[in-house]
Amino acid sequence: PWHLSRFYPHYKLADLPPTPVETLHQAREIGKSADLKYVYSGNVPGDEGENTFCPDCGKMVIKRYGFQTLENRLKQGKCPNCGTKIAGIGM
Repeated sequence: PWHLSRFYPHYKLADLPPTPVETLHQAREIGKSADLKYVYSGNVPGDEGENTFCPDCGKMVIKRYGFQTLENRLKQGKCPNCGTKIAGIGM
């Protein structure tokens, strides 16, 4: 997996601007177009990039918000839509 984390100004770097969300979206698309199967964007609660998608059919298999898993649709570590094995520990 490739994790992209949004910079957010705080403490000694409070005078710097946050990473634009669109920049994270563009970087995520670049990773996906380079055939990376699991590309995540972080530090943007509620963003689609927090979720895990099946690399074959594209359906969402794990829905997250921040550090919480809201829904895990995997069936024995596989996509319920197409049966593709989803990489990960404890899936």
